[in-house]
Amino acid sequence: MANLVLYRKYRPQTFKEIIGQEHIIKTLTNAVADDMVSHAYLFSGPRGSGKTTIARILAKAVNCEARKKGEYEPCNKCSSCLEIRQDRSLDLIEIDAASHRGIDDIRELKEGIKFAPTKSRYKIFIIDECHQLSKDASNALLKTLEEPPLHAIFILATTEIHKMIATIISRCQRFDFRKLTVPKIIQRLKLISEKEKIKIEKPALELIALHSGGSMRDAESMFHQVLTFVGKTDREIKANDIKDLLGLVEIKLISQFCDFLGQKKPGQAISFLNDLTEKGSDLEEFTKALINYLRQGLILKIAGKETAEPIITGLTKEEFQLLENQTKLFQEQELQKIINLFIQASNQMKYSPIQQLPLELAIIESCEKI
Repeated sequence: MANLVLYRKYRPQTFKEIIGQEHIIKTLTNAVADDMVSHAYLFSGPRGSGKTTIARILAKAVNCEARKKGEYEPCNKCSSCLEIRQDRSLDLIEIDAASHRGIDDIRELKEGIKFAPTKSRYKIFIIDECHQLSKDASNALLKTLEEPPLHAIFILATTEIHKMIATIISRCQRFDFRKLTVPKIIQRLKLISEKEKIKIEKPALELIALHSGGSMRDAESMFHQVLTFVGKTDREIKANDIKDLLGLVEIKLISQFCDFLGQKKPGQAISFLNDLTEKGSDLEEFTKALINYLRQGLILKIAGKETAEPIITGLTKEEFQLLENQTKLFQEQELQKIINLFIQASNQMKYSPIQQLPLELAIIESCEKI
């Protein structure tokens, strides 16, 4: 397994290993334990939230040869579980609708449904990215979803539920997956780092989680990239290593820029911005980091240190102290105004003939007295 990327190497194999989708796990485990499994499921939600992983665990659980009545976890030891885990089960058919989206593909699937499972109790069909099925293919699937053979279970997965036709949605038990929270992602990454025997500080894990967009797969891919970047070493991975790899803007630069805003020095702020441009800094990344920093300052201003500390992530103790001192330069209402101005500037940068112009206008307006 040495050549496997982390998100495949540490893919959950049981329901209890899944993080962040407790509402879905509870329903599915009750269904398996009570032998009330539906004939069709629809998993919708953002990428990397566990849709395909849970579909495969469900397939193992319903076909597990060692699972007793009232239990729901797959044993991961019987021949059925091992075949699914090793991608060689004849009774688990995974279809990528992005590349098999035509009516002929669905007709072929419908013909295969008629045949009983080779050795398992159920024949499981996982259709990934099912919103990409053509209109004719979707209509061809309808009747099968409504009255499939008793030995067939369909699990449809999609990242764009709004593109699904209503008649298919109505024939399935629908489960809406949520983006994973930063603490949940950190919890998982910490577990992986312990298994890999890697030393990494908490702010570094927070940065990875913060830039994963709520996707566990993206976080694990990023973490793998960090391990490759740092190499095999006994030293602890620091937040600065993550910043170098991801091209993140230094907090010190953001803090210095915010000082100019707080001191109402628009000329120096614009000069600072142009220096960054000349050095080849990514202004979009800078603006994104600035908005996040100001947001953290607003939370700290509103909630106070004790309440805000668990919410504010990706900062070292020194950076947190710097942020706390800096918020004293701004009033609460002022911070709200500045955040709104830079959000507008961020949106306008994509269409502006001069990229930094919306930022410069936001600086001028931010430095005006309320």
